[in-house]
Amino acid sequence: MAAKDFSEMESQRWSVSSHQVLFIICCMMVQAPCLRCKIVVNCTKPNTISLLAALENVMKLYSIRPVMNLSTPTNISMYFTLYGILGVEEKAQLLNTYIWLVKEWENEFFSWDPVQCGSANISLPRERFWSPDVVINEFMDQSTAPIIPYVYIKHTGKVLDANPVRVVSSCNMEIYTFPFDVQNCTFTFRSYIHHMSDIRIILGKKVEDILKRSISVLSTEGEWELMDIKSSKFKLSTFNQGESNPYDELCFYIVLRRRATLYVVNLLIPSCFLITVDLFSFLLPPQNVDRSSFKMSLIFGYSVFLLIVNDLLPVTGSTIPLIM
Repeated sequence: MAAKDFSEMESQRWSVSSHQVLFIICCMMVQAPCLRCKIVVNCTKPNTISLLAALENVMKLYSIRPVMNLSTPTNISMYFTLYGILGVEEKAQLLNTYIWLVKEWENEFFSWDPVQCGSANISLPRERFWSPDVVINEFMDQSTAPIIPYVYIKHTGKVLDANPVRVVSSCNMEIYTFPFDVQNCTFTFRSYIHHMSDIRIILGKKVEDILKRSISVLSTEGEWELMDIKSSKFKLSTFNQGESNPYDELCFYIVLRRRATLYVVNLLIPSCFLITVDLFSFLLPPQNVDRSSFKMSLIFGYSVFLLIVNDLLPVTGSTIPLIM
C-alpha cells in the first residue's frame, strides 16, 4: 500500500510539474515580441467580393512599411529582363534600354485561406498597397514606359510588382578600340531613403537565367549586341551615419559589344584601299605620268570620304578612337 501511495504521489507531482512548464512556455510566447507574425483575414464567403471586403482595412495601411515590428527589414527580391537596346549616345555617355522589372516583397499585414476565400491570388490597384522606393542610381531621364496600374497579391502575403521601364542611364564609355569596342554599363538598384535596416535588396533570379532570358527575348537587332550580365552587392555608407547603417545596393553590369560589320565595310575597307593606292603611287614613273595631279585626286578622294563617314565616327570628350 505504501509503495502504491508513493507512486501515485510521484505521478501527481510530475503531472503538476508538466502543467507548470507548459504554463511558463505559454507566458514566454505571449510576452515575446512578434517579429514575423501576419494578420489573417477571414472571408464570409468563398468569392471575390468577400475577399475584397476582408482586405479593405488592410488597404488603408498603404502609407507605412508592411511589417509588424519596424525593426524587421523588408526583403525586396528583384530581377529584370533586358528586352531592347534602343541606342547608345557616345557624346552624351548615355545608354538607352528597355527592361521588364520584377519586384517581390512580403506584406505582413494580410494573409488568407485560399479555400475559405475562394482564390489564392488577386490583382489590385497598386496605389492601395505600399511599394518600395527602389531606383536606379544611373537614371538620367524619366521613364516613358506605360505604367501598369495593378500589383499581384498572393494569399501568403507576397506582393508581385512587374512593370516595363525605359532606362536612360549614364555609362562611362571607352571608344579607343572603335569599332571593335566593348562597353560595360551599370544598373545600380537601391532604396532612395530607406537604409539597410529597413530595406534589403536581394537577387530574385540567377544572373545566368537573366542573361539567357534576355538574349531569347531581345527584340532589337541594332548596332549593339548583348554579351553578358553580371551582378554584385554593395553597401553604400552615408555621411551622417557612416558604416553603422548603410544603404543596400544591388548592382548589375551590362556588357555590350558593337557590331563592327557596318564600319568595316563603310570605313575600314575604303580607308585601306585609299592608303594602298597612295603607297603604290610612288611606284609610278615620274617622266611618263603626272604624279602631282594623281596625288591631288587622292587628296580630294580623302576629303570626300571623311565628309561621308563623319557621322559614323563616335565623338567623346575624353577618348579619341585609334583609327582617327
